[in-house]
Amino acid sequence: MDIKRVALDTVNETIVMTVVPMDYKGQVAKRINEKMPLATVKGFRKGAVPKDLVEKQYGKAIKQEEVQKVVDLALERFVQSERLNLLGTPLAKINKNFSWDAEELVFEYEIGLIPSFELDLEAKNNIIKYVVTADNKLIDGQVARIQKQFGKAVPQEVVTTGFDISGVFTNEEKGIANPTTISLDIFKDKATADKFIGKKAGDVVTVNTKGLFEDDHQLMDVMKVAHDDVHGLEVDVDFTIESINSTELAELNQELFDKLFGAGTIASLGELKAKIKEDAESQFAQQADQKLLGDVTEFLIENTKFDLPAEFLKKWLQTVGEKQLSPAEAEAEYARSEKGLRFQLIEGRAMAQSDIKITFEDLKTFTAKSIRQQMAQFGQTNPTEEEVQGIVARVLANQEEVKKLSDQVVAEKLLELFKEKANPTTKKVTYEQFIAASYGE
Repeated sequence: MDIKRVALDTVNETIVMTVVPMDYKGQVAKRINEKMPLATVKGFRKGAVPKDLVEKQYGKAIKQEEVQKVVDLALERFVQSERLNLLGTPLAKINKNFSWDAEELVFEYEIGLIPSFELDLEAKNNIIKYVVTADNKLIDGQVARIQKQFGKAVPQEVVTTGFDISGVFTNEEKGIANPTTISLDIFKDKATADKFIGKKAGDVVTVNTKGLFEDDHQLMDVMKVAHDDVHGLEVDVDFTIESINSTELAELNQELFDKLFGAGTIASLGELKAKIKEDAESQFAQQADQKLLGDVTEFLIENTKFDLPAEFLKKWLQTVGEKQLSPAEAEAEYARSEKGLRFQLIEGRAMAQSDIKITFEDLKTFTAKSIRQQMAQFGQTNPTEEEVQGIVARVLANQEEVKKLSDQVVAEKLLELFKEKANPTTKKVTYEQFIAASYGE
């Protein structure tokens, strides 16, 4: 058999395989001989059919099966021996002039190659690493929420300023049907709040979403509007009042502190505020890291130039799934996945350049840390090492969990690499400023 590569460009090639009779005739003859005792042809006893009739009846199908086995095995070995880094899998080219009766059988396979490219992690950029602080406004607001959360609800008949109103926002056209609890200070202007004054349970108040809140993003929380829809949304929504309550605020005393953080952990308002600040800034740091990872990712995708075998991948996408895609569907799928594919290649190159490897010990350490964090959220602050490792063993026995955790470990290692190599500019901001920067506003 003759096998060769024909380069079309840097990322597209064709593998041409020429199969001659000696590549398959021995196996075909063996299969014919095995078939003879079982062959049935009218006019002959089973097992007594002449060989030429057996070959006529079964030979062509057997030849096709055996040739395909030879081709498949040779293709697999050729890809391995040539150390080809493929995107997708080889696609057989259709030859309308192909004939199984030919002396030499020629098969062609299209392949797409992983591109070769340079990755400059230290390229000049305008990326910012945000350090998000919890300011006094945020901390005082959290203290007020704690007092309200643990306070005593007092039912009221009529809405007035300072009361909590529970009900449902609805708009059938936009699919809004969200139960929530609000207070009148949530609204941007007093005229909207005044619509609720004096209302009772069962009453319906209609408001318009445009300019309803100081920040349009509040529509996401209050009405569960998708982020892409919040900007400029201008529809009427009905709020059906279900209950009205005032709140008798909880006292900031030792009983409340112990309820929040365990006996003796917090002993004063100052310590409570310090704890709120510490916990909030820990969460903000995680969010800031995710934004940094996203920003570096976008920068690298936009600034690392390489070609992909796009047309090959679109054809490959038509065949790879459970359901065959039309050319238009494959085109759309490629458009959706191209950026992700580019980053997968960039990610792999970054890890190779920096010699980053994921070991089983990395997985165990990361999983143990995650488990301890989860247990702490449920009040189990001091689990034994035996308890943690027992859970780790059960989690890592699940292959789906291993894949998910491996992706998280990779993201964590890449984040540390990007922090070091990309050399982002550090900027200290409040949480409000961070949210504005995150949404590009």
